[in-house]
Amino acid sequence: MTSKRRNNGRSKHGRGHVRYVRCTNCARCVAKDKAIKKFVIRNIVEAAAVRDLSEASVYEGKAARYSYKMYGYALPKLYAKLVYCVSCAIHSKIVRNRSKEQRRDRTPPPRFRLKPDDIPARPTAQAPAPTKAAP
Repeated sequence: MTSKRRNNGRSKHGRGHVRYVRCTNCARCVAKDKAIKKFVIRNIVEAAAVRDLSEASVYEGKAARYSYKMYGYALPKLYAKLVYCVSCAIHSKIVRNRSKEQRRDRTPPPRFRLKPDDIPARPTAQAPAPTKAAP
């Protein structure tokens, strides 16, 4: 029988058995090597509440242009590894079906990250100017 993919949709390669994980969306049992994995890093506080939080904060400093950091206090992040079964990943558009020619392309998708020149520089604390004493 012909094979649709060269790895048969898995990355097992020589292992006899792979443990199962549960889909984040529907709780289906899916083999760990077959599951579509997505690592998400988000702010615990949404962007709309960062300004309110910075105004009410006891730490000095204004909120940065980007909502992931305040100058006085670095906001914590939420790290989550999401695991999807194939049907949930297709339904939520994490992966898409591709044509036969496009399936041969094995390059990973591009990653979008902030460039170092896009991140604003931290303001440096300046000493107050000396005042002249009246004679």
